[in-house]
Amino acid sequence: MSYAISSALQAAVYGALAGDAVLQSLVGDAVYDAVPSGILPDLYLRLGSETVQDASDGSGGGAVHLFTVSVITSSPGFTRAKEVAAAVSDALHDADLPLVRGHLVSLRFVQAAAKRIDTVSAQQIDLRFRARVQDD
Repeated sequence: MSYAISSALQAAVYGALAGDAVLQSLVGDAVYDAVPSGILPDLYLRLGSETVQDASDGSGGGAVHLFTVSVITSSPGFTRAKEVAAAVSDALHDADLPLVRGHLVSLRFVQAAAKRIDTVSAQQIDLRFRARVQDD
């Protein structure tokens, strides 16, 4: 039962990011689960990898999800990307996101890593979050 809430959590995270007014002012509607083909905006968010560990106990099924949200930009430098990364962190850290299945116990920022993507002259900041979910 440890992976049962994964889709609900992803949908809630996507909704929180896509619906956040600050993020909308910074990236518009450029929040992607899967990056579309064609020309991309110079600044966008991508939902990334996820690792899930069972956290079931006597009260029921549950899991800990470690997931990544990436800020990617082709603009020079990291300034704009860091502004967006801060807004992502503000939108998700300690958020009380409604899930269509189960409930979110906690959501915390864990770490971030900024790097240059030399092959495409872009910058990327990967933000890692920890979500604890419980199946009702």
